[in-house]
Amino acid sequence: MKYSQWIGIAAAIMLVIAGFLPWTYHPDLNKNFTGFFTENNVYGKPGNVFVVVSIVAIIFFAIPKVWAKRWNMFINALILSYAIKSFIMYSGCYRGICPDKLAGLWIMLASAVLMLLMALFPDIKLKEEPKK
Repeated sequence: MKYSQWIGIAAAIMLVIAGFLPWTYHPDLNKNFTGFFTENNVYGKPGNVFVVVSIVAIIFFAIPKVWAKRWNMFINALILSYAIKSFIMYSGCYRGICPDKLAGLWIMLASAVLMLLMALFPDIKLKEEPKK
């Protein structure tokens, strides 16, 4: 894909931005949770993790080497698995109360999926060896 690297970088930036958006609304607490805020830090701060690994992914998207593309697939697989874990944890019901899933949670998950897809289809030119 011709623009896979740029789309991957844009998706990584969207993943970081999604960390600041509201992910869920909890009616019993009357609060919105984000990737950086939860009540008493119960769910941790997955936004911090997404910022660090997104920076690493952007670097690997920008390096036009085969080894960087292979590492990028691994990093983006980790990002997607952590995004799925965060999605399940934030959107899960507790004590009969189900939080409302807001846009930030869906953007976080969609950008992680898009990053992995763009890592699987890198735009790289391979040198062809002469035939003997």
